[in-house]
Amino acid sequence: MAMDSVQATDQERLAQEFVRFALECGVLRFGEFKTKAGRMSPYFFNAGLFNDGARLGRLAQFYAQALVASGIAFDMVFGPAYKGIVLASSVAIELARLGRNVPFAYNRKEAKDHGECGTLVGAPLQGRVLIVDDVMSAGTAAREAIALIRGAGATPHAMAIALDRQEMATENGQDVPHSAVQYVRQALGMQVCAIANLGDLLHYLSANGGDAQVQAHRQRVEAYRARYGVAD
Repeated sequence: MAMDSVQATDQERLAQEFVRFALECGVLRFGEFKTKAGRMSPYFFNAGLFNDGARLGRLAQFYAQALVASGIAFDMVFGPAYKGIVLASSVAIELARLGRNVPFAYNRKEAKDHGECGTLVGAPLQGRVLIVDDVMSAGTAAREAIALIRGAGATPHAMAIALDRQEMATENGQDVPHSAVQYVRQALGMQVCAIANLGDLLHYLSANGGDAQVQAHRQRVEAYRARYGVAD
């Protein structure tokens, strides 16, 4: 029981450190942002702004530490084009630094008709594959990656993402009572490891709400979660 408590504390600490890091880098911002689902979100997460060596290296550390803490077993790493390519390669480097050397691969969105040809690059897809991406909103990129992995004869086993927004997905333009992460877990039977989630963001805002502006952000995020959030 004590070990579970310590583990939970370590994971919570990692999540809080990640939220702080994302805010400091301007990757996590507050305001009014339109999502792919057409919602007006009070916050926005843009992993493309982890855009220098130091930031990317630190991000890879967060992914690797979260994966190690999760206990998820996998045989290789896959990065869906385009953001997933950089994420998967940097995470593979960090895992190797931690003593867990695994192969990685990624896909092109356009098939190449010369050289090695095809859309897949890197190690052959085989065994239990971990897909690495930034966020999972509609789950479209996840389904495309899963189809590629299965088509190559490998097993799409788990996903690692930076932030779980914990909000309802949409199907045919309609809100559904589950998130994209829940769909991947429940309908596809895959494990999902998120460095942090919306609950962690709210916890950070509550713990660091020393001024009116931060409190206003927290209230807007809480209202958004009340409207679109899903239960764990």
